[in-house]
Amino acid sequence: MYKYRIEGNFPIKGKIRASGNKNAALPCISAALLTDEPVVLKNIPDIEDVGVMTEIITALGAEVRKTGANTLEIHTRDIKSEIPAVLAKKIRASLLFAGPLLARTGRAVLPPPGGDIIGRRRMDTHFLALTELGARVDIDHVFRFTANKLVGLDIFLDEASVTATENAIMAAVLAEGRTLIENAASEPHIQDLCAMLNSMGARIEGIGSNILTITGVKKLSGTEFTIGSDYMEVGSFIGLAAVTRGELEITGVCPRHLKMTKITFAKLGIHWEESGGDIHMPAKQQLKVVSDLGGAVPKIDDAPWPGFPADLTSIALVIATQVEGAVLVHEKMFESRMFFVDKLIDMGARIVLCDPHRAVVSGPCRLHGSELTSPDVRAGMAMVIAALCAEGESTIHNVYQIERGYERLTERLSALGAHITKLCEM
Repeated sequence: MYKYRIEGNFPIKGKIRASGNKNAALPCISAALLTDEPVVLKNIPDIEDVGVMTEIITALGAEVRKTGANTLEIHTRDIKSEIPAVLAKKIRASLLFAGPLLARTGRAVLPPPGGDIIGRRRMDTHFLALTELGARVDIDHVFRFTANKLVGLDIFLDEASVTATENAIMAAVLAEGRTLIENAASEPHIQDLCAMLNSMGARIEGIGSNILTITGVKKLSGTEFTIGSDYMEVGSFIGLAAVTRGELEITGVCPRHLKMTKITFAKLGIHWEESGGDIHMPAKQQLKVVSDLGGAVPKIDDAPWPGFPADLTSIALVIATQVEGAVLVHEKMFESRMFFVDKLIDMGARIVLCDPHRAVVSGPCRLHGSELTSPDVRAGMAMVIAALCAEGESTIHNVYQIERGYERLTERLSALGAHITKLCEM
């Protein structure tokens, strides 16, 4: 077990390259099961969640080789259909093997998945999509999926679930006939998955929309595919630069993935310049809340793509503590996402937690160092940002949760001038 020791109140400065998108890497790794030919994935982030996914796919019979920096080669000639419980409980994305296993073998055995403790996360939509395609589901202490044959048809998802959409896509690409998925999630990571599958010979239309048409094929081939950049990580680094009053250049970015983030952060007085795949954050920005028309308190709220990402609400909340004015942060999706707010209040933040989903933040507040524990990957990064702009020293425990989603974090932030050290817990 490790912890971070952070000395705050030092502006960051320099250049950093965006990592590959964690939420694209995980389904693309599971999609490699859909072929018996080699799949090469590039720009894969070196994070804990990727490590667990490669452990799972190896346990399912794949040969996995790291062939270069952030490059994996996955080759699954023979395939098993049961995920070890000890691995499934480490990560919610273990669910993403259901679709590929069903499509390739007609059987999938999944123990209950693990993941962030951010509230209830329904699995019903996964069952809806896979049973519509012809699977049967038995639930005892594990989830057992079986299918004699998957057959395409029209599916309307009861919610635009990212992972359920991904499972439905991966099952449908080898199903017989045509599948229409309506109310599909359409985030950039789903677009990456669809692009990868099409490069393997799948026939997916409507990529980027909430209506996908998939014509099943008999077999998929191997491919070489490059994952896109992680716009959640980019949003986190933008927030860090803003609250430490630092100057930062982020390279390898896809600016079109940041359009709603740019609009939302502008409500907090944050601006940046874009040039191709690079963005530049000027130093010492005037962080001031921009009121809505008539002087009303503005609201920052999350929504499915292309809305403001739920994973950045924790970051936005910390930013708001350093901004002049009041703002309402409304996290609609997970009822436990905001339960780290009490730690920020202990650090000196002025926050009223109205209910599990809404918080009013009044700033700017002078934060001071504190003893913290990361509850999940995004709240953990929010705590890192708070500690780096606070006065004094902070210690953050359970940093495994943070490193599930952020590649070589202490090393990369130290290179920008952050005073952060990774230490063994005693």
